[in-house]
Amino acid sequence: MIVATKKWIFLKISGVILIPLMLWFILNFIRIYDQGYNEVIIFFTNSSSKFLFSLFIINAYFFSALSISEVFEDYVQNDKIKSVANKLLYVSAVVIPVITIILIIKL
Repeated sequence: MIVATKKWIFLKISGVILIPLMLWFILNFIRIYDQGYNEVIIFFTNSSSKFLFSLFIINAYFFSALSISEVFEDYVQNDKIKSVANKLLYVSAVVIPVITIILIIKL
């Protein structure tokens, strides 16, 4: 299978998975928006919230990394810059969710 086809399939699958996770996050964010610090901590100490939020963060960064890499492929002409930009993008798409998940798990 061609690499571009794989990226397209992963982009579509991650987008479909992201829809219910985004709805879950928005509904819970609305619920805890006006709450105090303790209520937010209670929300994130719930194991199901930790799990769903972790899935949301991983999938959101995966989706955004795939989307932004397509922009690099289409609009950046210099191959060295394109390669460095893609590598930095993929590293940040792994590092940022991992740090976020570690901090949420420590709650």
